[in-house]
Amino acid sequence: MNNTFIQACRGQKTDYTPVWLMRQAGRYLPEYRKIRGKVDFLTLCKTPELAAEVTMQPVDILKVDAAILFSDILIPVEAMGMKLEFSEAKGPIIYSPVRDSVAVDRLRRLDPKADVPFVVDAIKLLLKQLDVPLIGFSGAPFTLATYMIEGGSSKNFVNSKSMMYQNPGLFHKLMEKLTLTVTDYLRAQIDAGVHAVQIFDSWAGVLSPYDFRTYALPYVKQIIAGLATKIPVIYFPLNTSAMLPLAKESGADVIGLDWRIEIAQAVETLGHGVAVQGNLDPTILFGSKEIIRERVTNILQGAVNAQGHIFNLGHGILPETPVDNAVAMVAAVHEMSLKNR
Repeated sequence: MNNTFIQACRGQKTDYTPVWLMRQAGRYLPEYRKIRGKVDFLTLCKTPELAAEVTMQPVDILKVDAAILFSDILIPVEAMGMKLEFSEAKGPIIYSPVRDSVAVDRLRRLDPKADVPFVVDAIKLLLKQLDVPLIGFSGAPFTLATYMIEGGSSKNFVNSKSMMYQNPGLFHKLMEKLTLTVTDYLRAQIDAGVHAVQIFDSWAGVLSPYDFRTYALPYVKQIIAGLATKIPVIYFPLNTSAMLPLAKESGADVIGLDWRIEIAQAVETLGHGVAVQGNLDPTILFGSKEIIRERVTNILQGAVNAQGHIFNLGHGILPETPVDNAVAMVAAVHEMSLKNR
């Protein structure tokens, strides 16, 4: 197996910079759209053979150095007893949002074997096929809580923040339940054989540093400490460039970076003891191949002093992205990082 990705996560010397893309199994690939045209999104997530097939697609097409299990961060939320639906127009919809103590008390703890056997089955299928590491993942408690409280995506997170500020005890109780669920969910993936896990905190950036330290970070720290795993853990708190020292306190082996900070500045801020992942703006992939190579070069040069660097986008690849440009980006990372070693 090609372990370059794992070596970079651990801060070890690599022959070249490994690369994978968030949402690399997705709508920008015609092969994915063909399968997705036959089944709805949740069915795709819950059918191990199909989930494994779309997980493999970008590995074969893009030649990335890691696969990430095809699923969704809200799968464990549904298992806690919430009704979940995905709308093509609105995105995820969660019915009967959690906004009072009765709703919080009603939530049950995830039982991986009973609630998400399809996740474990997909992992087992993939381990038989992959020649690169497999990444498992979950949403972070704060991000999952916002979906549960808002009933879906939000711009201002008024309901979530109202609970935080008006009834902090209830919010923390919800976070405690989610922390147990996320820990159990990730542990099930680790036990099934994934080689690394990533914790997505997609909405951490809506918090002030004080609130991040109070309402989000302690639970991520608890999860990572509770996993006590030897495999690498990546923490990706989106839009938190001003809070990187706090993110480092999570205990993660790798901190994911969005594109809102120069990677050299992030490396300097984080210092020794953690690797970095990122951080190309996803819309660069709509530019010319010359522009793509130029920006890849800038990031590789900026990360030269990192303890370890995994090249990635600063967020998920967009559905309209030209596949040829994604292929060219991966090839450019490999070529130029190998040349500079």
